[in-house]
Amino acid sequence: MSILKSSNPTLQEKSFQGTIFEGMTTGNEMTVNGTLNKFGILMGLMILSTLFSWSQANRGEDMMPYLLVGVFGGLGLALVMAFKKQWSNYLAPAYAILEGLFVGAISAMYNNAYPGLPMQAVALTLLVTLVMFLIYRYRIIKVTGRFRMVITIATAAIAIFYLIQWITFLAMGSPIGSFTNAATPLGIGFSILVVGLAAFNLLLNFDTIEKGVELKAAKYMEWYCAFGLLVTIVWLYLEILRLLSKLQRD
Repeated sequence: MSILKSSNPTLQEKSFQGTIFEGMTTGNEMTVNGTLNKFGILMGLMILSTLFSWSQANRGEDMMPYLLVGVFGGLGLALVMAFKKQWSNYLAPAYAILEGLFVGAISAMYNNAYPGLPMQAVALTLLVTLVMFLIYRYRIIKVTGRFRMVITIATAAIAIFYLIQWITFLAMGSPIGSFTNAATPLGIGFSILVVGLAAFNLLLNFDTIEKGVELKAAKYMEWYCAFGLLVTIVWLYLEILRLLSKLQRD
């Protein structure tokens, strides 16, 4: 089932193990429309939560609790769903709400420093997502095994690099590779690279969802795949936000 490999850890081949009906039609299998509907629900919940968090920031509240609850609460739910995918119809909505708290808090922080920047990032995120969907839909870029492998390795490398940065920041107060946060040609180039990588991950996500439908994955996988797509889009938004802030400082 190598066709289901994806660099998004929530949408990999192993995510479908034990969920495939092996060609049988039961009326309770995953569909594209069902997945998109679930994604719409998750996005709606996240937007509502984001607006709440943003409003609290405008009232002058400390955003750190929202950041911590959103990050660690969302991470905890994501880990549970990785092992208990059948719980996704309950946990994915909760994850979207927690993710909204984080996104709203960090967006408000960026907006305080660079007024209007989050709205620009939202518009660009939607545009990039639409473009990548059309690229996938019309097979302008084909998701081959080699393509998956390259994106997977690159995404894993970025994830490890970010983890090392976070650990060294906590340990020493100054992260290794701090150039990535600077508004220099190198720092901006790094952000462009990561934005592109997040965008290419969308192609893999679309392909994984399509193949899950073809293989008649269980109905609850609609929630799980919608959750995985939400993860990628939020990552894309955050990287675009980071890139735009560098361009403002440059």
